[in-house]
Amino acid sequence: MRSLKHQILILLLGSLFLLAVCFLAVLGWYMKDRVVAATIIKAQTDLTTCGEIIDKTYPGSWSVQEGNLYKGTTKINLNNDLVDYLSRLTGDTVTIFLGDTRVATTVLGSNGERVIGTKVSANVAQTVLQNGQTYIGEANVVGQWHQSGYAPLRAENGNIIGIFYVGISHAYEQEIITRSLITMAVLGLALTILIALLTWFFIQRVIINPLHNIMLGTRDVATGHITQKVKVSGAKEIEELEDAFNQMVEQFQSFTGEINRATSSNRESEPIEIDTGTVTESTQGSEGVIQTAAVTAEHEQKSELDTAWFIAEEELPKGLNQTTLVQITRFLQANRRPLSSEDVAEGVKLTRVTVRRYLEFLEERGVLISKLKYGIGRPVKLFIPS
Repeated sequence: MRSLKHQILILLLGSLFLLAVCFLAVLGWYMKDRVVAATIIKAQTDLTTCGEIIDKTYPGSWSVQEGNLYKGTTKINLNNDLVDYLSRLTGDTVTIFLGDTRVATTVLGSNGERVIGTKVSANVAQTVLQNGQTYIGEANVVGQWHQSGYAPLRAENGNIIGIFYVGISHAYEQEIITRSLITMAVLGLALTILIALLTWFFIQRVIINPLHNIMLGTRDVATGHITQKVKVSGAKEIEELEDAFNQMVEQFQSFTGEINRATSSNRESEPIEIDTGTVTESTQGSEGVIQTAAVTAEHEQKSELDTAWFIAEEELPKGLNQTTLVQITRFLQANRRPLSSEDVAEGVKLTRVTVRRYLEFLEERGVLISKLKYGIGRPVKLFIPS
């Protein structure tokens, strides 16, 4: 069975992975629409930019001479330098049509050669050549889909004699999306690793270590070798578990003390055979010693059971027991000086919360008086035997 630490970590990492997958899916869907919109704008811009470059580089009007397309005095048919330059400048595929036929292009066929002599798609020819409109949108360019821009080429008399084309491949769009998603995935992975390390440290320090200490304490209780209470720091629930365990320890110690006292009482009540003659002789020879011992015992009993400190079991409030009270009062009698609840708790090996209840009870009975000691930070309450 996996440990609590591993279960929490697996749950966290699984949640982060699921969140990352959902985030990347939504991001990819969102980016697809944004990239398509961006490529449409790019096609429009590149179409205009390339048209102005051609006009400035080759002055004059478009014309058809001897079956070839001219711009001014420059022949455009098979003018690879022109289309290659515009392609490098924009990153697009570039084509110039005479009518509906390619006469200069950067578009390559399956054999790796320029597809000179191929036709434009029918819907583009209808829009550009017959209707005289600019076409912006998706188009099938020699078997591959592109985000395209087609503009009519007009002769000096206004007749449409050709088409100028720029296109952005869908593979280019996909590359942009993939590159962006990979970047986001790498950043997400790094963030996940960082969160996992911080979570591992937090779980180990705040949950696992305190629970481990309490577990060791319960083993001591189970084996009957408990010597002191546990002291842990962690979340509120962990501290409540610590208090519950320490209260159990107190009850265990009280129960053990009652068993020991009961055992001692049983032993003292057993009948003892006494040699009368020996006792008589011993008594006559040591009467003064016995009287002295009796007086000493009486003084010790009075000292230990001082009426100011001794409180019967039935007088204690609910939640307090006499064994713990005796343990605390003996410590206070042995250390007659101002003590805080932390000092007493450390001396008797009990929790500060438990000790404070007993000290406040003794203060109510008038056995102790308290005063506040001021210094740096919060004032400390000191208890002094009255």
